[in-house]
Amino acid sequence: MSLETRLLTALAPWRHAPAWQVAFSGGLDSTVLLYLLARLARREALPPLCALHVHHGLQPAADAWPAHCQKVCDELGIPLKVLRVTVDAGPSLERAAREARYTAFMGELGRGEVLLSAQHRDDQAETLLFRLLRGAGVRGLAGMPASRPLGQGSLVRPLLTVSRAELEAFARAEGLAWVEDPSNADTDLARNFLRHVILPALQARWPRVAESLARSAAHMAEADALLNELARADLDAARGHCDFPWLSLPSLELALLACLTPARQRNALRCWLAALTSLPDSDHWAGWENLRDAAADAIPIWRLARGEVHRADGRLWWLSGAWLETPAANLVWADAGEPLDLPGNGRLEILGTPPAGRLEVRYRQGGEVLEVSGRGRRDLKRLLNESHLPAFVRGRLPLLVVDGELLAVANLPDLDGTRQGGWRLHWTPPTNDQGLSW
Repeated sequence: MSLETRLLTALAPWRHAPAWQVAFSGGLDSTVLLYLLARLARREALPPLCALHVHHGLQPAADAWPAHCQKVCDELGIPLKVLRVTVDAGPSLERAAREARYTAFMGELGRGEVLLSAQHRDDQAETLLFRLLRGAGVRGLAGMPASRPLGQGSLVRPLLTVSRAELEAFARAEGLAWVEDPSNADTDLARNFLRHVILPALQARWPRVAESLARSAAHMAEADALLNELARADLDAARGHCDFPWLSLPSLELALLACLTPARQRNALRCWLAALTSLPDSDHWAGWENLRDAAADAIPIWRLARGEVHRADGRLWWLSGAWLETPAANLVWADAGEPLDLPGNGRLEILGTPPAGRLEVRYRQGGEVLEVSGRGRRDLKRLLNESHLPAFVRGRLPLLVVDGELLAVANLPDLDGTRQGGWRLHWTPPTNDQGLSW
């Protein structure tokens, strides 16, 4: 089967995308991909094509690559956009460059559009070997997926079943020109060491090693998909009923997770946390065990890269963004007819006719007393305990004070002002999103 036919088959699910954008470095792999797509476009109804070249500015040789890419694109009749990025120095220059590159790509992808990248079977073998040496689990050993979401669109790798030798043979037969990145020869870089030293040695003994490693990655991808199905079923069961629907935070019932085997617990939590934070490595799962096994009256916290998991009243809660900050001090509510934005703590409003007097919004400090219809004056601490409101919410729950007297507690039935007559104190808590307050 020709390369054209294999490429067209791999891209069949995305034939009706609004546009195809090609990650075009000017190297061998992306040059062959762009050339094949340009040739296919002459006889097939394909989405509009364009090329994206990311200029990292990391080495002098790279300054000439945009001009080379422009020449190739002009000859093929494909528009080119050069994206210049700044790579932050850090412990891994390769990782920082990759993150900068994909951030730039995400900024260019419109809704439903596809970014085509030219990684091939040898790249997949390198990825599997590299991750194996780092002790990756099933998900990591699945290698690079053939497709995944990226920004508003998708990243697609249609050449993962094609070897580098096939690409080079095609390029030479067609007389294609490409650039060589000098850094690719630097064996001080881990991937280059695998590519130039380890894999050739393995191939000398096992000629089909790249194919075998890529096949193992495919098996791992299938296993990962099955584990994800199991995790989703466990998570659906653990979401259960929350007594505070206005508290729109990710949460799970602890008891339903705790009855699973430890491996199944970790599998479900990986799936739950994947969209929320960087996943912990093996050594940091002790934080989950400490949280799970803490005494019933404890308030354990599992701190992760982008937030925290709290345990409260039999549920796990994910907190990040504004939820990890202390809300601002007391506020005077000058116009209670309008909603009040609470710095770092969402929005407050009075539904109905506001009570007369000087209105303030405060937060619990201790010792507060509230007049409860039919029960007389009661300590707020006791009332909150009776409500089973999660502990992490209590310190930021808005209290309405009128002329110096605590009159209502937001969102709690019978305490939110409804028994005062004609109004109710309603709080929209902050979201978990960084930079958003409500």
